[in-house]
Amino acid sequence: MDWLFGVVGLSIWVPIVFTLVMTHLTFVAITVYLHRHAAHRALELHPALKHVFRFWLWVTTGMSTKEWVAVHRKHHAFTETKEDPHSPVIEGLGEIVFKGVKHYRKGITPETLRVYGKGTPDDWLERNVYVTREFTGIGAFLVLDLILFGVSGLLVWFVQMLWVPFWAAGVINGIGHAWGYRNFECPDHAKNIVPWGILICGEELHNNHHTYPNSPKLSVKSWELDVGWGWIRLFELFGLAKPNRVGPVATKDLSKQELDLDAVIALANDRFNVMAKFGSKVVSPLVRAQYQTNLANRSRRLLRRAKAVICRNERALSVSEQRCLEEIKSRFPTLETVYALRVRLSEVWSKRTGNKADVYEALREWCQQAESKLRDLGHVQELQSFINELKYYATPQTSTA
Repeated sequence: MDWLFGVVGLSIWVPIVFTLVMTHLTFVAITVYLHRHAAHRALELHPALKHVFRFWLWVTTGMSTKEWVAVHRKHHAFTETKEDPHSPVIEGLGEIVFKGVKHYRKGITPETLRVYGKGTPDDWLERNVYVTREFTGIGAFLVLDLILFGVSGLLVWFVQMLWVPFWAAGVINGIGHAWGYRNFECPDHAKNIVPWGILICGEELHNNHHTYPNSPKLSVKSWELDVGWGWIRLFELFGLAKPNRVGPVATKDLSKQELDLDAVIALANDRFNVMAKFGSKVVSPLVRAQYQTNLANRSRRLLRRAKAVICRNERALSVSEQRCLEEIKSRFPTLETVYALRVRLSEVWSKRTGNKADVYEALREWCQQAESKLRDLGHVQELQSFINELKYYATPQTSTA
């Protein structure tokens, strides 16, 4: 063996390909095991596969399951508040992107582990190897890199050690709450960075995840790609994985003639999609109508932002967006009305954990008020197709086969 170039010998492409494959497998372990299985219980994994993932994460990152899961669960519990372990809204985008690991480490406290680390491995390996000997694992990986690539193996190992913390702790936790697009108006700033979750195995679809955190599949649109879900389906094929929540949270029954309690339950379950449809079927046409009748540059600049700020959850509005919304409401009475209707509809869904009959009555009342208010403004037709569709919602039927 040439100690200068290792077992592989002098090569440019082999170390690059090796690094990409190894880091990809680490992201698979993070998204499938740590994130979707351990933190959110979105799927079950075969014990043998869990051990493989735990070992792989030990040698490639030195991370403990309990620590990662606890910090992540706390992030969801206190998203974008002072209690959030790594919020770019609180700490600043650059701080999280470039110092995300520091904030992750800071978030690992005995209290956080006690409250949010429940249900994670606590066997002999976890207590005596994966937690207490974290540097032994990554040190062994360094030895492997040196054997394979010689002195250049040090560079390969260095890239591996920086790659995952930067993309996972920095990009996802930072940019995933700052830049991108939103399919759903969840009550925080989470965004889908890109629609194709390849590099970080689907974690790029951060808005989708914050909307449906217990879903094993992070893509929701036909044009989105979640590589992590592809791995889960592959594991499922070999009996190594079983998603817990697959299929729609609501279906459509076109034979239904009126809104019923079952429809209300389905609507509450699918409320983020329902609110997105309210934005596209009601808010968008009304904004376009205002745009066509208001020729002033200032008015049109406001209207170009109108749909976004009217549909956005109040918690996710920036200071400038709040000012924009207030000016829109003061200038355009129709849009002020539709904004009030959007807020009221959100309040209906906030009752979902209580008596379902109360939700049913609240939704019927909302439909009547919405039709009355928009009819007075001459825009009821934009609302009727949205309301008519609500009665078709139904909860999925469980197969008895």
